[in-house]
Amino acid sequence: MANVSETSARTPRTLTHDEGPNGEMSVREAGKKGGDAVRDRYGSGFYERIGRKGGQVTRERHGQGFYEAIGQKGGKVVKDKYGADFYEEIGHKGGQKVKALIEQAKKSLERP
Repeated sequence: MANVSETSARTPRTLTHDEGPNGEMSVREAGKKGGDAVRDRYGSGFYERIGRKGGQVTRERHGQGFYEAIGQKGGKVVKDKYGADFYEEIGHKGGQKVKALIEQAKKSLERP
């Protein structure tokens, strides 16, 4: 069986912008290329559908407590990294955003 370099030497091909001079691409570039191909073939909603299915299977296998546990673990990591005040800051920002959206909605309802 011929190895890849022998095959490449026999079959000239045009390099894409993702490939270096030796025809290799990084794992990241290969993943993006594959993801783009899947999106083009099945549509962008495909990822949403498979993500939802995966979440349902995970919930069935591990139960609701699983999500609570991983949420607490993630919250602890964020707290250790950014401090407890970080939550207060992002909570305030979120509250301000909601307040602005409510005001915007009220104004749009008042217009004739």
